[in-house]
Amino acid sequence: MILLTSKDLKQQLLVGYDESLSHSGINGERLAQRLHELAQIGMTHEYGSNRIGFSTEERKAKDFIKSWMVEANLKVREDGAGNIIGRLEGRLKDSAAILSGSHVDSVPNGGHFDGPLGVLVALEVAQAWQDQGYLPELPYEVVVFSDEEGSRFNGGLTGSQAMMGELDFDKLHTLYDIHGVPFKEVMEQAGLRVDSLKQAKRDVSEIKAFIEVHIEQGKLLEKEGLTLGVVTGIAGPSWMNVTFTGQAGHAGNTPMTDRKDALVAAGQFIAGLKDLPQTVSSTAVATVGKLQVYPNGVNVIPGEVQLTVDIRDVDLEARDELVQRVLRLGEGIAKQGNISFSAFETLKIDPVPMNEGMQNTLHAAIQDLAKSTPILAPALIEQSKETPFSLISGAGHDAMILGKHVPTAMLFVRSKEGISHNPREWTSLNDCMISAHALKACIERMMVI
Repeated sequence: MILLTSKDLKQQLLVGYDESLSHSGINGERLAQRLHELAQIGMTHEYGSNRIGFSTEERKAKDFIKSWMVEANLKVREDGAGNIIGRLEGRLKDSAAILSGSHVDSVPNGGHFDGPLGVLVALEVAQAWQDQGYLPELPYEVVVFSDEEGSRFNGGLTGSQAMMGELDFDKLHTLYDIHGVPFKEVMEQAGLRVDSLKQAKRDVSEIKAFIEVHIEQGKLLEKEGLTLGVVTGIAGPSWMNVTFTGQAGHAGNTPMTDRKDALVAAGQFIAGLKDLPQTVSSTAVATVGKLQVYPNGVNVIPGEVQLTVDIRDVDLEARDELVQRVLRLGEGIAKQGNISFSAFETLKIDPVPMNEGMQNTLHAAIQDLAKSTPILAPALIEQSKETPFSLISGAGHDAMILGKHVPTAMLFVRSKEGISHNPREWTSLNDCMISAHALKACIERMMVI
């Protein structure tokens, strides 16, 4: 069932909403309205979201966020990467700031919670303080990162990489988007310059910590019957382009015993890949997500197959061991079929553990929330352990980039059926509100540490 059945996201969010969750300055009506307004930007005919990085739709969404930042009395600026930063000066103006946020770009025909929820709950914290007349001790910044998803250039995390000084500028000059437009031209269309991306780099001493709220994009929390989970680490991906090369031939005149069928080899490889991750780690995964067959004729034996392999784990040694086992699998199948096998790595990012101290602060904030609102306790605390739930992130996030440079934490929010990057993506307003309260409690704890 497609959960969003009309353009009126707010109306559907408010169905079943518990108004008692609107307290301490956190406002459910406001959060629903803002999620709704962002959803209208780039909405597809399937009621999904289409705001690829550096598009006019992403820009419009950022402009909405800017106006709401002003409402929350934040000082707004945009850096050279198009990242939007809203700053609230604390009592100690010269101190390092606590940052929270996410992104507002999407995959084509994606959902309405992946990214925007993290931005809006971070903004809701600042708005709540404004409404309560509260001034934090330390500076607080709400951040909207550019081009997190990477749908336009098959990369992603552009804004956070620019902020942390990780961009490969030689590579940027070689990139073309999905429409064949050079990266330089896309930047100019977005009112930016490639060289200006260098100006987005920040002095990490200005940042005390970063915390990102994000939908889980998985089923663990739903299976546990829990609203929130504290992320312990983000898996590092290794992407490979794999090619099996055999010999094309006539499907009718070539005996089965005299074939060099590249697709048969690729099929054996894909089937064998399924069982490999569990041989090295309980958290490892491997996926073939793209496959091309040549010459791709009905009556032609496939002579070449190109495919991609996405390998991830939170344990670096296990991930790299899995890569080697995948390569040995391909080589063995190719040798058996008397065909050739080649593979080259296109992406390799190390796993990033989340800061242990910040994890503890999140756990404490969630436990405080459960104590102050006992009715929420069953949705926040693992009854068997009497603590909040911990889990890993298999997907990459801006927190992966910042986590290599500054203390970083992630808070996951329950996703219905684990669906994401899809118009059916859904997180209830109750769960969104609980995440906002938890984020606010966590940041307020960090303000006095």
